Amino acid sequence: AERIAQTDYVRFARTAGIEPSELHRWSVTHPAEFWSRVWDFADIRGDKGDAVLQRGATIRDDRYFSDARLNLATNLLGGFGPGPAIVAHDERGDRRSISWDELRIQVGACAAALRADGVQPLDRVVAFVPHGIEAIVAMIATVSIGATFSTASPDFGTQGVLDRFEQISPVVLFGCSGYSYGGKWFDTTERLRDIAAGLPTVRRTVLVEEFQTYIKLHRGSAVPDDLYPYDQPWYVLYSSGTTGKPKCFVHRAGGVLIQHRKEHLLHCDMGAGDVALYFTTTGWMMWNWLVSALATGATVVCVNGSPFFPSPNRLFDLVDQEGVTLLGVGAKFIDSLRKEGLRPKDTHDLLSLRTLCSTGSPLAAEGFAYVYDAIKTDVHLASISGGTDLCASFVGCNPTAPVHAGEIQDQMLGMAVDIWDDNGQSLRDQPGARGELVCTQSFPSMPIGFWGDDDSAKYSAAYFERFPTADAWAHGDFAAFTQAQDGPPGFVIHGRSDATLNPGGVRIGTAEITRQVEHDPTIAESLVFGQEWDDDTRIVLLVRMVAGHKLTDDAVADLKRRIRSNCSPRHVPALVLAVDDLPRTRSGKLTELAVADAVNGREVRNTEAMANPEALWAIASRPELH
Repeated sequence: AERIAQTDYVRFARTAGIEPSELHRWSVTHPAEFWSRVWDFADIRGDKGDAVLQRGATIRDDRYFSDARLNLATNLLGGFGPGPAIVAHDERGDRRSISWDELRIQVGACAAALRADGVQPLDRVVAFVPHGIEAIVAMIATVSIGATFSTASPDFGTQGVLDRFEQISPVVLFGCSGYSYGGKWFDTTERLRDIAAGLPTVRRTVLVEEFQTYIKLHRGSAVPDDLYPYDQPWYVLYSSGTTGKPKCFVHRAGGVLIQHRKEHLLHCDMGAGDVALYFTTTGWMMWNWLVSALATGATVVCVNGSPFFPSPNRLFDLVDQEGVTLLGVGAKFIDSLRKEGLRPKDTHDLLSLRTLCSTGSPLAAEGFAYVYDAIKTDVHLASISGGTDLCASFVGCNPTAPVHAGEIQDQMLGMAVDIWDDNGQSLRDQPGARGELVCTQSFPSMPIGFWGDDDSAKYSAAYFERFPTADAWAHGDFAAFTQAQDGPPGFVIHGRSDATLNPGGVRIGTAEITRQVEHDPTIAESLVFGQEWDDDTRIVLLVRMVAGHKLTDDAVADLKRRIRSNCSPRHVPALVLAVDDLPRTRSGKLTELAVADAVNGREVRNTEAMANPEALWAIASRPELH
């Protein structure tokens, strides 16, 4: 009770004159007042303006803070926590840190260097770099001058990076010569050369290894503090590419900032003096989420490489070494520790650790029990779920509410979340019934749209046409309410309801994989789906061979090598099976969702629209899938 009373969640509720138990209901019934109060409570620096929420014809047309102006760098560099601003660790055990003052100096110098290279507001700057100090400095410098930042992890293959970056015509590319993972060095020099060659708009390529040389001449330049509109693009993030090249989400500066400030302050109870470590890469939106913690005055800890190298205790060693108060990991990491039988509670102090965030994929009830038994008994286990598409969370943690095994605690404040059946009816009074996770009101971090989707047709189809007679964002997740016990009902996320894959919490598009398969002349066609397996998702690749050819072990090995090289190690299928036929609609389109539903034991929708349903049942009965 004492810890709850000291949270910013409770303090914020009191400033609004609301009981904490009523805060979510109030936040969605009075959205303008709620978001205005979040701006003030979070001390967002800039001109808030007078128009907090302007309603449009649909929730997609709503506008937040339409006359507000701010500079992201001013907000991200405003903290004066007692510790360093950023600490970076690599697999060799090397530790680097940067103070708040030095961070401001480097951001000012980098901003001046970018301007010297002709970077203007709304230009795009991209980074093919590891998670580290240079990536964060480059991002803050980019947005300080009103330009837009986008990242890709260096474990992506050349084509995977080009499929993303070439769409947005960047003018500056930050790159790296290699990275370490699991004790091995992976040289990216050739890939970077090919990436730069494939981006004709790039005027300058900067290696992170030469970053200090790049900014040296400009040290002493002040951090730009020009104010830009609330809707100024901050990031371009990417969809998984289920039907072609990944779609480019254009995220607005003010919307992402206020969402992250709300989540950090109110839901994660993070502030100045805290130390945040989220194990992520620059290819996952949790990187964007983590670096926003600078705005609270917290120290950000960057960890490169494998979380299991040089030992499975690596992250817990860092918790004790750096005094980490918030540790974020993927659910698969927790499950791996559990299966290994590790008990960090017996080998580490972990005195500083208050919050353990889990995301990326659903955390099983056994994972919850393991955390409290083997890691720490009084930690706040914060299971959260959202997406790249909103760069935030729909459901997640509440520091004032109980944690129940296998459940996400609550809706995030300001997010009007529901779960609907196929007819658009709420399943709130049917605990356990699976449906589509929806949001029935607008929220500040709705993306501006997709890059190049000038009429918003693709954006509309992706989120607003699942229920044609209703005005709601349909997120593409299967979810269910839980039975309310001693508070509001919780949530269980059951995976994707669309064709996106989610192994180990990494969102992957099926088309990225099938495009690589198309290069094999012995394969007529292919289909990729995700199978629920061992509390995670495994990628299954089905291939129909050209007549006269068989799927050999060598052919499977070649496929996996090509996918690993051109996409990433995470794209490599766990299972490759040859089938006689692939199910398709009467119009000839392959039905990935139907296969995923059948194999995962869900009801298969619209079988009457299938030309060859017998192929579906033949696949579902394969012994390799059981």
